[in-house]
Amino acid sequence: MKIHEYQGKELLKKFGVAVPKGEVAFTVDEAVKIARELGGVVVVKAQIHAGGRGKGGGVKICKTLNEVKDAAGKILGMKLVTHQTGPEGKIVKKLLVEKGSNIARELYLGMTLDRTNSKVTLMASSEGGMEIEKVAAENPEKIFKLAIDPFGGIDSVAVKNIAGKLKLSGGLDEKFCGFVSALYKAYTELDASLAEINPLVVTKEGEVIALDAKINLDDNAFFRHPEFTALLDPDEEDSMELQAKKFDLNYISLNGNIGCMVNGAGLAMATMDIIKLYGGEPANFLDVGGGATKENVAEAFKIILHDPKVKAILINIFGGIVKCDMIAEGIVAAAKEVNIKVPLVVRLQGTNCEIGAGIIKKSGLNIISANGFAEAAKKVVNCIK
Repeated sequence: MKIHEYQGKELLKKFGVAVPKGEVAFTVDEAVKIARELGGVVVVKAQIHAGGRGKGGGVKICKTLNEVKDAAGKILGMKLVTHQTGPEGKIVKKLLVEKGSNIARELYLGMTLDRTNSKVTLMASSEGGMEIEKVAAENPEKIFKLAIDPFGGIDSVAVKNIAGKLKLSGGLDEKFCGFVSALYKAYTELDASLAEINPLVVTKEGEVIALDAKINLDDNAFFRHPEFTALLDPDEEDSMELQAKKFDLNYISLNGNIGCMVNGAGLAMATMDIIKLYGGEPANFLDVGGGATKENVAEAFKIILHDPKVKAILINIFGGIVKCDMIAEGIVAAAKEVNIKVPLVVRLQGTNCEIGAGIIKKSGLNIISANGFAEAAKKVVNCIK
């Protein structure tokens, strides 16, 4: 789950990670009040789940309260378009107003799980403020990595070596090591999947501070952190994805026009691949899971049909734990409740597939049956064509 910068910084502070003083504002008056309390130069920052906010006009440095008022008035309610939002942009509904920093240098620091070695990997670079993907592509030698042993934890000697490569000295190396240790503690105890500080700044006063914070939390660990549900911002989430979560469905909206309902993440990925192989474009990833019920399946069907981009649907089920007859009952129930105006291709294989096929046949619905995987993909793509 993505969270806002201000939320990420609030979490990081609890673990001793140095961040600028600041508060969230939902109105212009609140922004001015916070700026008055902070005093001096402040930064007004749009809060959306996307990077590149500064380039899009969502970050303003303000020296006076009048400038704060003007900046907050312009940013609140604006449609902020960045390279991560796409051309549709996102509406700004909240701001982070924080104390300005006297910046001497900008660095990059990130932590994420490297699945190739099953370790949290630290990444640091002197190219702070830049998109790390661009740095990796154009100047990979400027990215320094360190795999962290989950049993041994932070290797202070190795981190100090990275500090040297970043040309941090005169006590800044020690502060960098302390910052890294605090960030790693936050990363592990929050069950984060990403902690990205870009930029990590060195101030002229000799401090090392997280000027930005992108924290992604692992949804699968929320049973350990029930308080994290309060961090969810419905304005930043796809409404259908939120609806799907209520029914324990794994749903991600995509840009194509062929709706997919599959059981099992691997089969769902393969289904999307084969649709593309035959010239189609999937409209979603939807895994009903191994413990799906008739009600869940019916809801999944309605979620797919709610997408106006969908011009055809492929239901690809391999009956194992989830039996094909139960899936068929869910399809029929949903189809009778929702007026289907697009072609529907169904492939049922595995446990009770014959019974499932019989349920669909008796329903009287206009459903195109398929036996093979490739056959199903070809049929649904041909429906579009």
